[in-house]
Amino acid sequence: MIINSRVYRPGQAARTIDIDDISDAVQEPDAFIWLGLWQPDEPFMQTIQHEFGLHELAIEDALTAHQRPKIEQYGDSIFIVVKTACRDENNNIEFGETHLFVGKNFLISVRHGASESYAPLRTRVEERPEMLEHGPGYALYCLLDFIVDNYLEITSSLTTRINELEGNMFCSEFDRQEVQNVYMLRRHLLAIRNAALPVDEICNQLIRLHEDIIPKALRPYLRDVQDHAHHVVMDTEDMREMLTSAMHVNLALVTVQQNEVVKKLAGWGAILVVPTVVFSMYGMNFEHMPELDSLYGYPLAMGGTVAVCWLLYWKLKRSGWL
Repeated sequence: MIINSRVYRPGQAARTIDIDDISDAVQEPDAFIWLGLWQPDEPFMQTIQHEFGLHELAIEDALTAHQRPKIEQYGDSIFIVVKTACRDENNNIEFGETHLFVGKNFLISVRHGASESYAPLRTRVEERPEMLEHGPGYALYCLLDFIVDNYLEITSSLTTRINELEGNMFCSEFDRQEVQNVYMLRRHLLAIRNAALPVDEICNQLIRLHEDIIPKALRPYLRDVQDHAHHVVMDTEDMREMLTSAMHVNLALVTVQQNEVVKKLAGWGAILVVPTVVFSMYGMNFEHMPELDSLYGYPLAMGGTVAVCWLLYWKLKRSGWL
C-alpha cells in the first residue's frame, strides 16, 4: 500500500521515513512529508488519520473510489479528488482517481485504479530543492501538472485515430463496427473532458483561498495547469464535434445511396408495368379478345410494348433515375 514515504527538510537530502515516525516529523515547522499510497485498506487509513490528524469524512471518501473531482477543506487541511487517465498494454484508455490530502507540512497521494506511476515525477521534483522550499504546494502543483499533461498526451495521440475514423465515415456504405468505434471514442473524449474540467476550479480555489499552501511564487505555476486543463477541454470538445459531424455525414451519404437504389428500383418497376399490363390482358380467359384474328396483332403488340418501355427508359435515364 505504501509506494513511497519521504520527508523533506531545507538544505538536506530527502529521506525515507517510517509511518510510526510521521507524527514527530509533522511537528517540525520547516519539514514536510510526501506519502504515496496505492489503494490502502481501512485499518491503514485509520493509522494515517491518526498520524496526520485528518478528518474522518475525508478518510471515508479516500477509501471509496468513484468520487467526483472536487476540493474540500477540513480544518487545516484540504482534500482534493482528481481523475487520472492512462493507456494500457493494448493502447486502450483507462481511468482512475488520485485523492490528495494537503496540509502546511504534508502531502498524501492515494491512487485508485489506472494511473501512471508518480515515481519519475518524485525524482524530478527532488532535483529542484530550491522549489521544495515552498513546501507541499510545489509537490501538489507537480502532481496536478503531471495528471493534466497525461490528458494532453492522450488527446494528442487520438488525433491520428480520429482522422482515420473520419476517412472511414466519408463513404456511402454503412459500417457498424466503425460507428461503434466512433461512439466509444466519443465516450472516452467525454470522460477526459469531464476529468479536466474541474481542474480549473480546483486550481482557482487553491490560488484564491489557500495562500498558506500555495504561496504567491507558486501561483503562476497553478495558472499554467489551469491553461493546460482548459486546452484539454477545448480539444476534446472539438474532437467530439468532428466525430459527430462525421457520423452525420456518413448517415447522409448512406441515406443518399439508399435513395439512389430506391429510385432505380422505382424506375425499373415503372418500365416493367407496361409489359405486365399488356401481357396480363392477353392472358385473360375471354372469348373475344382484340386483334386475335389479325395477322399483325402479335408483332404490333410486342412492338408497341417495346417502344413504350424504351421511351420510359429514355425519360428516366435523362432524369437521373436510371
